[in-house]
Amino acid sequence: MVASSRGTDPLTREVVELIGAVVARYHEEYEQAAGRHALTGAQARVLGLLALEPVPMRKLALALRCEPSNVTGIVDRLEARGLVERRPDPADRRVKLAAATPEGRQTAERLRDALGFAREPLGQLTTAERTVLRDLLQQMLGTQTREGTTEGG
Repeated sequence: MVASSRGTDPLTREVVELIGAVVARYHEEYEQAAGRHALTGAQARVLGLLALEPVPMRKLALALRCEPSNVTGIVDRLEARGLVERRPDPADRRVKLAAATPEGRQTAERLRDALGFAREPLGQLTTAERTVLRDLLQQMLGTQTREGTTEGG
């Protein structure tokens, strides 16, 4: 049982605190890595998303859970640095896609490589342990499919 009339059980509290500590450490390392590239955390996150594939501006706003005008400002600053470009969507030329330039993809890769906090401890887990952890996290987020992969990915 997760909760009782008197509150959350000690194990659940401990897990929540550990998740919070992991998130805080990851966020701190991510901000430091972004800063080494003269980027804000939000700019680094947008660049990371765009390095995977070109994305419509509205979809970026949804992924970042922010207003489209905020995304426009972030993309403007990344575009001014030559890390991102805007282009028409081949499927609908009225829609603008934001896409990482070759330099932007290289910068995003260097950012990913700089994030050792999560990668190094995860590397100490067996493949089976990492799979269980992934599946549990997906279950918590409600993104697990029957095959154990994330929806949409």
